[in-house]
Amino acid sequence: MLTLTGRREPGKSFCDGISRRNFLQIGTLGGAGLSLPGLLRADAAAGNGRSQKSVIMIYLVGGPPHQDMFDLKPNAPKEVAGPWQPIETNVPGMEICEAFPMLAKIADKLVTIRSIVGSQAGHDAVQVFNGHNPRKPKPSGGWPQFGSAVAKVAGATHAAAPPFVSLCYPCTHGPYNEPGPGFLGTSHAPFRPMGPTKDDMILNGVTVERLGDRRALLKSVDGFRRDADASRTMQGIDTFTEQAMGLLTSSKLADALDLSKEDPQIVERYGTGDPTKFIDGNGAPRVPQSLLVARRLIEAGARVVTLNYSKWDWHGGSYNTIFNREAEDFPVFDKCVSALVEDLHDRGLDKDCTVIVWGEFGRTPIISKQVGRDHWPRVNCALMAGGGMQTGQVIGATDRLGGEAVSRPVTYSEVYSTLYHNLGIDAQATTISDLNGRPQYLLEEDAEPMRELV
Repeated sequence: MLTLTGRREPGKSFCDGISRRNFLQIGTLGGAGLSLPGLLRADAAAGNGRSQKSVIMIYLVGGPPHQDMFDLKPNAPKEVAGPWQPIETNVPGMEICEAFPMLAKIADKLVTIRSIVGSQAGHDAVQVFNGHNPRKPKPSGGWPQFGSAVAKVAGATHAAAPPFVSLCYPCTHGPYNEPGPGFLGTSHAPFRPMGPTKDDMILNGVTVERLGDRRALLKSVDGFRRDADASRTMQGIDTFTEQAMGLLTSSKLADALDLSKEDPQIVERYGTGDPTKFIDGNGAPRVPQSLLVARRLIEAGARVVTLNYSKWDWHGGSYNTIFNREAEDFPVFDKCVSALVEDLHDRGLDKDCTVIVWGEFGRTPIISKQVGRDHWPRVNCALMAGGGMQTGQVIGATDRLGGEAVSRPVTYSEVYSTLYHNLGIDAQATTISDLNGRPQYLLEEDAEPMRELV
């Protein structure tokens, strides 16, 4: 049945003790509870005509080495340059690592940012997912991550598609995980269609007509409402109920998650990995098919899809260890990211869907024989595509060792302002209310979208 409450699952409950999965459990209708206001809002949301702009955010868990990927320094000393050589791309003057031949062929569809500044120094995904430095003061409840803020401001495109979907695998190292909805509360948390949740997105013989008996559904929820608080919990429940009704009465989302419905040649183009193998035990799995699922979710109506990919923190080994790992990861990365970018262009989605690929910081210029490239917050890089942006360019530059930004330093707020702009949201003018009712701007800094891109 569609249950509003159920047993608590250790480590999987919200602060109110209610597990998110319990909102989507389906069996027999029985004593199911759906809120009438939630269903009415779902009806109103269907076909609301809002634009379908979207973002796919790919988090490279642990911090990728910018000097070995998109900002090579072949003329630097060996202890800085490493073994990789740059290759030309289809954009004159733009070079990237020789391990990325597929990306090199579509560089005209890419933007490389080589000069991101202001990274925090630890393994913490917060800044990647919401643009805020976790070491700085934050409002009560914490800053919401990007997808949650977009869900609040823009809402759903239609009832059968949650505005924010997370494909992130839970990492045993807590700071690698998404920060969550912060002060926006559970109603704007990401929908996570992973694991057993996918099995719950089935009606199991319950007819749509029976789900439509709103008076009976409202009566069954009355008792629960008397026992629940009337603020954040009920707001979250209404949202989950709305999502559940949309999911149950439409096959869009379930179909998007089912890669058996995709052209096998497309699946092969992206590649596949083992979702049960968490790299180094505490990273994310190396699952290139997540990028394909993200594209399918965008087509199904999601506004923001986040995913984490592999483990890029290799500084614990020797000099050879880091480059052996790069030789293992780089070709898979090259294949799936280039497949996503080409796929979006082939489907005419490149003007509406923005892709960003990045990690929490850069890497040290000097390669230690003991630990390889260590954490380096002074400069970071990112790869972007789509969104109707001016692609085929490199933004910013670092010094001859790749350790400092020497031209066009780019802040996280500028990147996020660009992402919001591509979604049709003015980050400089838009506010959301925190737990105390105070309006908070989406970004701490007054940053405009990157002029080179928009």
